[in-house]
Amino acid sequence: MNSTDKLALISVSDKSGIEEFAASLAAIGFRLLSTGGTAKLLTNGGLDVTEVSEFTGSPEIMGGRVKTLHPRIHGGLLGRRGEDEAVMRDRDIPKIDLLVVNLYPFEKATSAADCDLATAIENIDIGGPAMLRSAAKNFESVAVVTHPDQYDSVLQKLRDQHGTLDRQTRFELAVAAFNRVAQYDGAISHWLSAHNGAAGDSGMLEVFPGQSNATFIKVMDLRYGENPHQRAAWYRDLYPAAGSLSGSRQLQGKALSFNNINDTDAAWQCVGQFETPACVIVKHANPCGVAVAEHLIDTYDKAFATDPTSAFGGIIAFNRPVDEALAGEIIDRQFLEVLIAPAYSQAALERLADKQNVRVLEAELGPRPCHQDAKRVASGLLIQTADDAVITRDDCRVVTDRQPDEQEWQDLLFAWKTARMVKSNAIVYAAGGRTLGIGAGQMSRVDSSRIGRWKAQDAGLDLNGSAMASDAFFPFRDGLDTAGDAGVAAVIQPGGSMRDDEVIAAANEHGMTMVFTAVRHFRH
Repeated sequence: MNSTDKLALISVSDKSGIEEFAASLAAIGFRLLSTGGTAKLLTNGGLDVTEVSEFTGSPEIMGGRVKTLHPRIHGGLLGRRGEDEAVMRDRDIPKIDLLVVNLYPFEKATSAADCDLATAIENIDIGGPAMLRSAAKNFESVAVVTHPDQYDSVLQKLRDQHGTLDRQTRFELAVAAFNRVAQYDGAISHWLSAHNGAAGDSGMLEVFPGQSNATFIKVMDLRYGENPHQRAAWYRDLYPAAGSLSGSRQLQGKALSFNNINDTDAAWQCVGQFETPACVIVKHANPCGVAVAEHLIDTYDKAFATDPTSAFGGIIAFNRPVDEALAGEIIDRQFLEVLIAPAYSQAALERLADKQNVRVLEAELGPRPCHQDAKRVASGLLIQTADDAVITRDDCRVVTDRQPDEQEWQDLLFAWKTARMVKSNAIVYAAGGRTLGIGAGQMSRVDSSRIGRWKAQDAGLDLNGSAMASDAFFPFRDGLDTAGDAGVAAVIQPGGSMRDDEVIAAANEHGMTMVFTAVRHFRH
């Protein structure tokens, strides 16, 4: 190919794949211009490379801090073909046709718990973002590559288009470059805003910095939002955490909807709390059945039995791999929208393929994936630390005359974990590692108590001897009376009401045991 007048400038921190990419560019006909470590790597690989210091006539100075901030570099990137060519000839500024740059790893460096201010500062790239902006601004004439993931597609188009890239491709690459610079600057601003700047201090002092610069990448456009008249898209964190829904993989089924994603996230967070085999069934962002058992198929049986009516069209989550027997049991028993688990046997996938519309997701189990929660309000954002408080038996205070026995302790803590994921006001009745009735999202706590009791009765489940969890304190004794009349034996709640004495007295009158956690779990 006769394109020997084309010049590519390569300067990368992440050097994965760069030798092969540069060799392919040279084979197409590009002359190679490079900096420091990248130039050395390419030269050692047998490529003919001109170093930037030779190109500019200015040596790298200040330990490499200043090397590409030069008119011959930025003029070659910014010069408009035609309009600026006379100036470029007079100043002996060659045209740079392709820029390949990725930036110092600021995000990686500052993600380390022991990262101090000096380390963070040294990982702030100056020349790289400047070159990216210059090339991206001049996309009409210059192509800019910012990530190894782009190498293959760029090379293929260069080969197909005789050493050039079409305008649409250059525009898309420019947008990606500006997005990367925005992400990078946002990460720097976010980290430094939370640091006090004291010499030698490595501590992050502010949980909530003066400016929030979270970056989200679009995963997909959605058919619609919560309702058909609303438009919607799904975005993920720039670097999704292990164990998050954003890191899941869809193995089969229709495209996920807005409500599918919201409900599946609730199910995945809930099932991830349990160390033993567990199943969670969610409908409209609320658990309608939760169970733990020795065998995974038993967890499904028990969770489904809590509320078979609501389970119809629900989201099912497991914290263990799904086998063929379990997959068959599910699709033979009910209609479901989404199934999510850490893994599936091949036989299970073949069985699930009988229901091609069922969305089957595989996701990594991990710690709680989000350290902060955010809710959009008009012209603003509410940000809070995640509700990840873990309550153990030692954290609880027994406030009644009767102490819980061993089984009651197990039932209380199981019900408490479930109540954390139920919309407020939340009431959960449970026994034997399974939910029996759930009251969710009511304006009064006694109504949630009554609804949970009614749901249990409707499913033919006996509340006698069960445990009840309340996500917040009981303001009156009526919730305890409702539970006591149903035969509830044990109650777990935060406590802290002005009428705690009345509530405790009601529990004692009904022969209940009750423990206070001193932790509230509102979920709106």
